[in-house]
Amino acid sequence: MLKIAILIASVLVCIALVLCLWRLFKGPDMTDRILALDTLYINSIALIILLGLHHGSAMYYEGALLIAMLGFVSTAALSKYLLRGDIIE
Repeated sequence: MLKIAILIASVLVCIALVLCLWRLFKGPDMTDRILALDTLYINSIALIILLGLHHGSAMYYEGALLIAMLGFVSTAALSKYLLRGDIIE
């Protein structure tokens, strides 16, 4: 039962990834593209966590944590660049 639930959740997260990629390329604004990129890395974290549940390994959780940290920093940097035009003052 758990394997089927993980499979269904993985398919739905993959659909969400495709929709985020569509918004990333077709977004009308730069803010929409930054939000799509933010949602893209959150969905990839969810997919990695589901893969870790499927395989029963804790190594996937460390990879998801690494992606979460890099995604937060990149979103903050892109937002600061969008507001001020410069990342480092």
